[in-house]
Amino acid sequence: MLTGLGLGRLFPDLNEQLEKVKVDTVSLPIAIGLFAMMYPVLAKVRYRSIGTVVADRRSLAMSLILNWLIGPAVMFALAWLMLPDLPEYRTGLIIVGLARCIAMVLIWNDLAGGNRELAAVLVAINSMFQIVAYSLLGYFYLELLPGWLGLDSNGIEVTVWEIAKSVLIFLGGPLLAGFLTRTFGERAKGTEWYEQRFLAKIGPVALYGLLFTIVILFALQGDRITNQPLDVGRIALPLLAYFAIMWFGSFYAGVKMRLPYDRNAAIAFTAAGNNFELAIAVAIGVFGVSSGQALAGVVGPLIEVPVLVGLVYIALATKRRFYPAQAAVGNG
Repeated sequence: MLTGLGLGRLFPDLNEQLEKVKVDTVSLPIAIGLFAMMYPVLAKVRYRSIGTVVADRRSLAMSLILNWLIGPAVMFALAWLMLPDLPEYRTGLIIVGLARCIAMVLIWNDLAGGNRELAAVLVAINSMFQIVAYSLLGYFYLELLPGWLGLDSNGIEVTVWEIAKSVLIFLGGPLLAGFLTRTFGERAKGTEWYEQRFLAKIGPVALYGLLFTIVILFALQGDRITNQPLDVGRIALPLLAYFAIMWFGSFYAGVKMRLPYDRNAAIAFTAAGNNFELAIAVAIGVFGVSSGQALAGVVGPLIEVPVLVGLVYIALATKRRFYPAQAAVGNG
């Protein structure tokens, strides 16, 4: 993060230079970093076990409720409670809350020893719901509900194709690559070679991709962040509250439901994360790159990254506290 901020300050025109290397509206450096981050994780998924995961309707139902009913409502409430005088930032945060996580959650789940197969299924479900529901939820939370409550309203217009394009680029590519790698790798060399040797070699690439993505994100907005620290602080407060409420609330509910640790972790991280790529793209496309909504969208992942890194450690600590038998076995 410090490296990215330093680069952003040292090269104020870095944002403009990186804007020149885009595929359609997608930043190529960010797309490369996310692919490098997600591909090794998705190559680890045992796709033949996904049928068992889908049969666990309790986990799927819990995730759907957390992601598409509770998550957007929590962000809406926090944005209005904590930013009543800043409508642009408030709208930006609501846009972030509507974009459910389909990318970086996979690496948080993997680092915390969560169930990879369940995480992959939940991400796929979020992707499908996102394509269908994002515009409708945007209308509900930015126009309809504020009108009912007598509050100011701000609409957004985003097409189904724009959302589908984000899903295909940030999830479709690495998911297809991971599936094909496991399929042909096991067929050529066997499961033992694939899991013991091949995955061990590509595993570190995910962390390199994560670090690269973090540096790029901070570098792109380094100048703006350091020039508007008070605004960033105001935006950060509801985000911190949101991540805490969603993760701890989800994990506590999973403990009470007696879910195994690996499934509980996958659900909690999926509930807490957001699809910042889509949120930033929508904010910039609708309100402009220099808008307050766009700044709120960019601050989202800048707060999410360090917070969810911390939650990985908290998840491992709670595993030892609430799941001592599973902690003794390890993370798999």
